[in-house]
Amino acid sequence: MSKNLNSIIEALLFTSDRPLNAREIHSWLADETLSNIKNALEELRSEYDTMGRSFVLKEVAEGYQFRTKSEYAQYILRMLKASPTRLSRAALETLAIIAYKQPILRHEIERLRGVDVGGILRTLLEKDLIRIMGRKSLPGRPLIYGTAKKFLEVFGLTDLESLPKLKEIKEFRLGGQPAGGPEEENVPEGKNEA
Repeated sequence: MSKNLNSIIEALLFTSDRPLNAREIHSWLADETLSNIKNALEELRSEYDTMGRSFVLKEVAEGYQFRTKSEYAQYILRMLKASPTRLSRAALETLAIIAYKQPILRHEIERLRGVDVGGILRTLLEKDLIRIMGRKSLPGRPLIYGTAKKFLEVFGLTDLESLPKLKEIKEFRLGGQPAGGPEEENVPEGKNEA
């Protein structure tokens, strides 16, 4: 493996607007072994972690992508003169349901949320955070929803297994107490808002 390989991979990553994985890079650099490419990616990631630069090479969405460190976001936003698009609480709740329960149908989401989610699903689809995975073999052939690769990118996750477990979230909400602790007993059923 040569230093030149690291530079080639670095150039590919800088040029790409999405995460690239080792197999994709290997398809363009067939004369290199997959193992060498994986090693080069790890070397680059480690190198950028220790350089003290404003960006890092981060593993997201089953690939690698250069990401600006969060402490520099305010300056980039000033330069772009754009405020970040925020999701409403309802959209975040819907996205969380899809992330944890996928594949899932619209009526299942609506049953869990208790409200119509048509507009929210449209917004999440437009932002490429969710995708239509297919249709269910039921009357009306309802659409099946799941998260898209961009969901992993936006939330800095490697894969869906990286999502916090529901038990961890519940314990975090309860201040580190195990689920079923004294604080939980005082929360009326169905009223435990985050």
